[in-house]
Amino acid sequence: MPRRRRNEGARVHGQDEVRSPDPSPGPRSRESGPGGAVSVRRLGPADLGADLGARATLVQFSSAFCAPCRATRRVLAEVARMVPGVAHVEVDAEARLELVRSLGVLKTPTVFVLDAAGRIVRRAAGQPRKADVIAALGEAVRVV
Repeated sequence: MPRRRRNEGARVHGQDEVRSPDPSPGPRSRESGPGGAVSVRRLGPADLGADLGARATLVQFSSAFCAPCRATRRVLAEVARMVPGVAHVEVDAEARLELVRSLGVLKTPTVFVLDAAGRIVRRAAGQPRKADVIAALGEAVRVV
């Protein structure tokens, strides 16, 4: 009998991941984005509990005892201050489990970059580098 590898079948979410790990049909709308990337859905003020930025929004899912979340908060807030029309919204993952599950957030911090209409343009898990956030914002602003 063949032996299974330990991580066989596991999904890895990287810097460029924009698809949800749950391919099952549901209330999500699938839209084609730049370069053929698939955006799972739009997020709005009702989902986030805050207004979207005029040009783009950086959405951060965090948890209370997450050290990388604090560093991510500083990076995203700094970028939002640097770029006009960009908002930074932090969501407490523990308080918003339904939203976390619907978006397939598996760890904190997880950051979504939304365009002005609330479409998910980019997704990254882990602490992002400032240069990567700025590049992702460039993509979000270009989509509009």
